[in-house]
Amino acid sequence: MRDLSPVQSVAEKRGWPQPPVGFSRLMESRTFLGFLLVMPAEAILLIFLAYPFVLGLWLGFTDTLVGGKGEFIGFDNYVSLLKDSTFWLVTYNTFFYTIIAVILKAILGFALAIVLNRDFKAKGLVRAIILLPWIIPTALSAIVFWWLYDSTFSAISWSLIKLGLISSRIDFLGDPNNARLSLIAANVWRGIPFFTIGLLAGLQTITPTLYEAAAIDGAGSWAKFRRITLPMVAPLLAVVTTFSTIWTFGDFQLVWVITKGGPANATHLFGTLSFQRAIPGGHFGEGAAISNFILPILVLCVLISFKYLRRED
Repeated sequence: MRDLSPVQSVAEKRGWPQPPVGFSRLMESRTFLGFLLVMPAEAILLIFLAYPFVLGLWLGFTDTLVGGKGEFIGFDNYVSLLKDSTFWLVTYNTFFYTIIAVILKAILGFALAIVLNRDFKAKGLVRAIILLPWIIPTALSAIVFWWLYDSTFSAISWSLIKLGLISSRIDFLGDPNNARLSLIAANVWRGIPFFTIGLLAGLQTITPTLYEAAAIDGAGSWAKFRRITLPMVAPLLAVVTTFSTIWTFGDFQLVWVITKGGPANATHLFGTLSFQRAIPGGHFGEGAAISNFILPILVLCVLISFKYLRRED
């Protein structure tokens, strides 16, 4: 009796036409079936991610304007940007914004994760509340912070005046330094839950017996954190920090809604300046070139994270 593949057996029992032997073997291949099943997802990624990415790279090397075709000009856009004082100010703003915000989110998120990892009443409710800043749409959060920072109707200034801590309203968005710090505070408030929930999941995988053994050896709270908690959570912390750095470095919505890059370009980031030059300004090529400066930084973040992950292995 000849051996039949599952595909051929089903076809023979139901009287269907016999599929070719080569096709039957191909359908039994896990590699081919896996590739066949992910093809729809791959097509979506190619259309909505790969094509815009390649198009953005190409536009950065052209002088394309709104409504115009544009011509290839090589690195002229990049050379022009390197001579632009506004671009260097935006570079400083982006790095300052990213570094300070990510560090604060990591510290506060880690501390909050340690607190939430302990047993206390209404722990589930508190964890749900912690997620609210992350769940709320970014534009809505930005509008709320814009109102809180408003020079006339600021709830923060009003509360501090009523408490007698200040005598006049704080110019949150009119002063360059205040505007930068105000945006960082808004970003930190929104990004802490991402660190907290991610690191909380890592903390819950640590075996309690490790802490018990350390306590028997006379280790204090700081020694337990430095010798057990931090090394065990370090790989996850590297991944969470990398993702947060990428999102913070390319931030757009929060900054654009609250300040639109003002005052005097003091809060412009790569994303907001790219949008301003490309859409309202009409210079697609220059806007694309600005956004392309983000790419090497993001690649560097991924490589650093991968290096630390391999070191842990």
